[in-house]
Amino acid sequence: MQNLVLEPQILSNSFSKIQTSGKIFHNLSPAELVEHALARKEGSLTSTGAFMADTGSFTGRSPKDRYIVSNELTENSVWWGDINIPISEEYFERILQKMVKYLEDKDLYTRDSFAGADTDYRMNLRVINTWAWHNLFCNNMFLRPNQEELKEFEPDFTIICAPGFEADPQEDGVKNPNFAIINLSKRMILIGGTGYAGEMKKGIFSVLNFILPYQKNVLSMHCSANLGEDGDTAIFFGLSGTGKTTLSADPKRYLIGDDEHGWTENSVFNFEGGCYAKVIDLSREKEPEIFDAIKFGAIVENTRFKKGTREIDFTDKSVTENTRTAYPIHHISNAVEPSIAGVPKNIFFLTADAFGVIPPISKLNKSQAMYHFISGYTAKVAGTEMGITEPKLTFSACFGAAFLPLHPTAYAKLFGEKMEKNEVNVWLINTGWTGGPYGIGSRMKLAYTRAMISAALEGKLDFAPFAKDPIFGFEVPKICPNVPSEVLSPRKTWNDPEGYDKQAKELALAFVKNFEKFREYASEDILSGAPKVS
Repeated sequence: MQNLVLEPQILSNSFSKIQTSGKIFHNLSPAELVEHALARKEGSLTSTGAFMADTGSFTGRSPKDRYIVSNELTENSVWWGDINIPISEEYFERILQKMVKYLEDKDLYTRDSFAGADTDYRMNLRVINTWAWHNLFCNNMFLRPNQEELKEFEPDFTIICAPGFEADPQEDGVKNPNFAIINLSKRMILIGGTGYAGEMKKGIFSVLNFILPYQKNVLSMHCSANLGEDGDTAIFFGLSGTGKTTLSADPKRYLIGDDEHGWTENSVFNFEGGCYAKVIDLSREKEPEIFDAIKFGAIVENTRFKKGTREIDFTDKSVTENTRTAYPIHHISNAVEPSIAGVPKNIFFLTADAFGVIPPISKLNKSQAMYHFISGYTAKVAGTEMGITEPKLTFSACFGAAFLPLHPTAYAKLFGEKMEKNEVNVWLINTGWTGGPYGIGSRMKLAYTRAMISAALEGKLDFAPFAKDPIFGFEVPKICPNVPSEVLSPRKTWNDPEGYDKQAKELALAFVKNFEKFREYASEDILSGAPKVS
């Protein structure tokens, strides 16, 4: 892209106006941004050519410091609460003006990008950064316009990200100096006090999660997606640690995207132009596609070098377990570009059940699919977060509650309609424990999980005999190619069947208890998918 250096210059659109006495670097190439980032000492170059950067005191998102402006558009449509925290227009304007003043003497890196591979639902983005590597992150994660598309580019949404700017909680209506504020009316996102680049990507995801279902009848999804040689699309939902990225990066299939997608009447399309993958304990043997994507133009966050080298030590957790890489999707050799395909034929809900109760594969009917979609279950185990010493139940609505401006039942209803119309198979996959809970049983073998997913994708389970789970009600296959039959029934893998029954009842009751907050909004169709337990 053309390198534009303007000084001094006014950046403006319908929603923001920023004037700086510094330089504005517009749409720099990845090579230029790496040069700038190195010159500004924002990070280091690794032996693979990737740029290594630290995100500062925040090594992940700060969900309790994310706000949505409450106004006429959002007051009665947003699902307010701990996830969507309201802030007034007055406080938004106060913080915006303070940020504008803060930027008056700063060098700025700006970028014009797209969100949405389907041109019928595409959003034009303008990003304004104070860090060069943050702008490289946006180049990698959002879709990159060509020169022709840039000629008459007008932004639909603007992100201003200034990690060095902090709000004043006493004056600005926020809890802490760091913040991420979404104004859906003014079509702006303000981010300050945090260097975690993922706040920009997830901010736009939250915007699309409001606009697409609410205004365009498109189901926005926190999922990965891939495509078979026969043109069959598969979708993978799952929270962190369930294998979403690993299982969708299948060398026998083509990657559509690893995190954010929309489901229209005729297509599934990627919102992004890149991937943002965890790299803790990464190896070429386990995940060759991701490992080989970490080359020049890619970013690695909060990683460290092996002593005396520039080689990345992927086992180093000294900064955080949430070490990540951000790279453009064309770094994956089997990626689909443009990242768009037909409607899904198979959908997989991934859970890492640490209690050894959920079958390794089971088939869900429409009601069960909507219920489990809203529930978004997995379990965290020791080592995944500070303070966790035993398995911890985790429910995240629609497998992405932190990014949902609307009530989860709105997404579930749309999910059910699309599932029924397109006759989609929905499978629940347990990548967690078998033979007992965490500490007694063992983790499900990846080879078995891959075999079960392959069998579902290839139609090899269509005529297999099934047994109904007595509590959860889903259908569990009795046979599956390349998987021992005893593995398919979790109760049979336990040495203590009565212990299994007790644990299964406890997990089912946890599902019911979690769903109470959704019950008054849920239809009878959704409620009939609940576990049968007293």
